[in-house]
Amino acid sequence: MQANIPAQARHGALPKPSHDEAARQEFVRSFKEYLVKHVHPGNRLVYERKVKPQFESSNGRAPRDRFEVRDVMTGEPYYRMFSTLLRTSQEMMWSSCQLPVQRNLGKLIKRARKHANGNGGTLELDPALAIPKYHTAVDIHCQPGGYHTEYTADDVAQGAIYDRGVHVYAMGQMGPYNSDMGDSVIAWLEAHHPALEPSRILDMGCSVGHSTVPYTRAFPKAQVHAIDVAAPMLRHAHARARALGASIHFSQQNAERTNFPDGHFDLIVSHILLHETSQKAIRAIMKECHRLLRPGGLMVHAETPPYAGMDAFDAFMLDWDTRNNNEPFWARSHEIDLKKLAAGAGFDPANAFETFAPSAFQQARARRSHVFQGGDFGGGGSWFLFGAAKPGRS
Repeated sequence: MQANIPAQARHGALPKPSHDEAARQEFVRSFKEYLVKHVHPGNRLVYERKVKPQFESSNGRAPRDRFEVRDVMTGEPYYRMFSTLLRTSQEMMWSSCQLPVQRNLGKLIKRARKHANGNGGTLELDPALAIPKYHTAVDIHCQPGGYHTEYTADDVAQGAIYDRGVHVYAMGQMGPYNSDMGDSVIAWLEAHHPALEPSRILDMGCSVGHSTVPYTRAFPKAQVHAIDVAAPMLRHAHARARALGASIHFSQQNAERTNFPDGHFDLIVSHILLHETSQKAIRAIMKECHRLLRPGGLMVHAETPPYAGMDAFDAFMLDWDTRNNNEPFWARSHEIDLKKLAAGAGFDPANAFETFAPSAFQQARARRSHVFQGGDFGGGGSWFLFGAAKPGRS
């Protein structure tokens, strides 16, 4: 492990890999890092030195957008080589993280059951909840079975696999607890809303609670709720939170329509949720945020940046996940008129904002690439934040 990349913090809900399993995971992490640092930059060289000049010679101008860049780059041997290796690294990552979970699954389930019956936070599952088609249609991120699939009673496998997989995928750049998005949003809130003292917080699409736990530390007096549609993720999330000493109320709900009362929350957050949902779902989620926020409340959604204002080549490379990583809604989510979206949900566009928040992990320790690129959501060095305040006072 490189000196500037911390090991993932151990906790009771995470299986301990064997020597060979750990070596395999570390190989995948270092392989991904090699691709990002040493192979990815070659795509720009191929584009600038060969593909772009050929396009300009034939068309009398440079490519206008990522679509024109895609049309000429996808046939290039170098890009095809890079893309194949990056997709292979994704499949290797999931395989390497599945092995220790499969071997320890009985123990993990038993441990999660024990946590579910203890004090500190709650876990409410809804077996009747319909899993949205935008989850069931594909295995998101190429994780076999997606995030919602259950293979046995009280299953936690998908959550435990994801917990380790994020650290390998982001090459450790999300921090030892994979909490960089939550930490970064909190740092931004402390800088721009220092008087904020929420009594209730909701994290939408919480997965295993990587970004949720930091809110219990930053706002110890607040009641923290977290929702997701995937039961295996929530079982693991609850066990993980308990292992880390965090009190969180997890419930299996669709963010498009929850069972919370109107005006129930002071702060609503999400962390790379929106690009996993359809356009229709995003509109519904924004309306639900407006319904759930009290007067004076705030919503903040952390994502990777929109394509607007990007160089055509950079937009093409960031769009890699749409076509290669089972992210069918990635592209459209990066093209949304966010002011219009907020207005359609009932927010005053004047109270909506778009900004970038520096990575808290980067600020504290790591030097990162500052380049958002396909297959590396942890590499940009900052997070794009979109949100809005609901006018009024509590």
